[in-house]
Amino acid sequence: MNKKKGLNFFLVFILCIIIIFIFFKIFKKEQPKQEKIDVSEASSYSSNIISDVSFASTDISGRSYTVKALEGEVDFDDDKIIYLKKIKATINTDNVNDIMITADFGKYNTENFNTIFSDNVIIEYTDIKITADYVDFSLENNLIIVSRNVNFLSLNSSLKADVIEVNISSKDAKIYMYEDYKKVKMNIKK
Repeated sequence: MNKKKGLNFFLVFILCIIIIFIFFKIFKKEQPKQEKIDVSEASSYSSNIISDVSFASTDISGRSYTVKALEGEVDFDDDKIIYLKKIKATINTDNVNDIMITADFGKYNTENFNTIFSDNVIIEYTDIKITADYVDFSLENNLIIVSRNVNFLSLNSSLKADVIEVNISSKDAKIYMYEDYKKVKMNIKK
């Protein structure tokens, strides 16, 4: 019987190992499979830069405003704002004479069409040429504010000032300096 007891013990031992193996196989938590990720595929790049940007709008008075730029970049914090490079804008005021504005950089609001022009700004209207470092244009307020190193040139005159404000509708202009003690410099050709 010793042999039988030894054989039974051996069978019970094997049976316990099989049961334990099956138990762990069924109830064992599966480890998540780790996949090797190709970095070039995982980090697909999404750009917010647009080439050859163009915007056009018309106000209730029928004036049209067109902005074209070599490149635009949408602001991640405010998708209504687009930063522009190499800008050309046209303001059609009376279907006869357009106001042309060029600049190296700008900021355009797609909601209200307000535009800020900066660096090497040139404004041309009929025989008038204005150069400056900064221009703030508001279509809804009918206002162009030209500032920083403002130079006004026409056929008969030249002018240097800190600020020129022009109402597009009435064509009225205010020309002034920031400090009261400074004077606007004007040269009239005879």
